[in-house]
Amino acid sequence: MKLFDFEHPYFRPVWVRILVVVICLGWGLFELSTGETFWAVLFIGVGLIAAWQFATIDYDKDADE
Repeated sequence: MKLFDFEHPYFRPVWVRILVVVICLGWGLFELSTGETFWAVLFIGVGLIAAWQFATIDYDKDADE
């Protein structure tokens, strides 16, 4: 069992993958600007992991509509 299942069908559309990464990184930067280092590192880390995983997953190009 995976903690994060990046191959779930919910993540097939490109816009969903981009939105997840942008929200995680954006929230991490917001937390960093408010001085909450722990939450900033957590969200930026999740955003970077998601970006890496989404870049390496090979979805069918027909499903990206």
